Amino acid sequence: MNTSTSRQHHGLSPALVLLFAFCCGAIVANLYYAQPIIELIAPAVGLSMHKASLIVSLTQIGYAVGLLFLVPLADLLENRRLMLLTTLAAMVCLLAAGFSTSPGLFLGLSLLIGLSSVSVQMLIPLAAHLAPEATRGRVVGNIMAGLLLGILLARPVASLIAEYFGWRAVYFSAAAMMLGIVVVIATTIPRHAPDNRGHYGQLLLSLFGLLRRYSTLRQRALYQGLMFASFSLFWTVAPLELVRHYGFSQTQVALFALVGAIGAIAAPIAGRLADAGHTRRATLVALILAPLAFALTLASPLAGVLGLVLCAVLLDFAVQLNMVLGQREVYALEQNSRARLNALYMTSIFVGGATGSAIASPIYENFGWQGAALIGGAFPAAALLLALWAGWRAAASQHALPSK
Repeated sequence: MNTSTSRQHHGLSPALVLLFAFCCGAIVANLYYAQPIIELIAPAVGLSMHKASLIVSLTQIGYAVGLLFLVPLADLLENRRLMLLTTLAAMVCLLAAGFSTSPGLFLGLSLLIGLSSVSVQMLIPLAAHLAPEATRGRVVGNIMAGLLLGILLARPVASLIAEYFGWRAVYFSAAAMMLGIVVVIATTIPRHAPDNRGHYGQLLLSLFGLLRRYSTLRQRALYQGLMFASFSLFWTVAPLELVRHYGFSQTQVALFALVGAIGAIAAPIAGRLADAGHTRRATLVALILAPLAFALTLASPLAGVLGLVLCAVLLDFAVQLNMVLGQREVYALEQNSRARLNALYMTSIFVGGATGSAIASPIYENFGWQGAALIGGAFPAAALLLALWAGWRAAASQHALPSK
């Protein structure tokens, strides 16, 4: 408690910000290791290819459940202990998945891997709490850059390990990483005991009050949920397209995913734009870039590997830009409720992600890349229309104020 208070007044050191970013990236990677290797996992555990994307979607559903029911505890219980317990649980689940041979057990463990990887969303609001107001957007942006790198590097790392050591080695390596993160959290992350008093039931009920109270939370959660649906759909389908139609090996798929990691530059840029007051314009840029990214893959000169590369970079950039802009706005709503606000915001995102992953395989198997690209672009296009409508209503409301 004293440590966290001291750090709140003096800001976060660059070394601690870097450490937060590393932990976030390493933990969130658990959700994405399976995406590029589902064609290897599915036959090994007895799943058909039509159901293979359930591995990814159940992991994201588990994460969404954890966000809704575990992350709010960070507003009630000491944060470091909570992060240690959830990270240890993730380690056990990853280890068990590496040994699994039955479809039901593996899918159940996929759900639990997502559920137990939510400590990343306890770290981010903790960093926002410790950072001074003037640099909060920058700190969150830098940590989100680490989280994005974890998301994007999980795919190439999984592809490379699977090619040379088999897909089970991916899960064993991830379990070893979680053990290392437990040591890091225990020895370096400051203790933080929240000021809230009450019980768990009151905490969960308060989620509905927060959602009802803040239209900004509802809007930003919906925009990013739609964006993440397209993001998850793309990264579930793109490896299948590259392997089946362009003859890519797992190593080449890994290189493709590395190119997509260029989009990580969006997070710190977003933090600076938010601190400078450019949130609305930057949001519109993000919501325009995402559908444009999919449209490029359908244009004649770019209908191939080059189009997929451009789509990966632009889509990752747009999704992360919009995510950090949304987090900056949501964290500013209520200081003592940041973990719960973050839980609501991120739950909607991963519900969107689970939806995109769940529909990815059936759409791709039945309609190919063209069908996947049309659906993938439709999600952010809908978010753009909603944002324009909300902006128009806000402008009309302000214009009407003097006449009242």
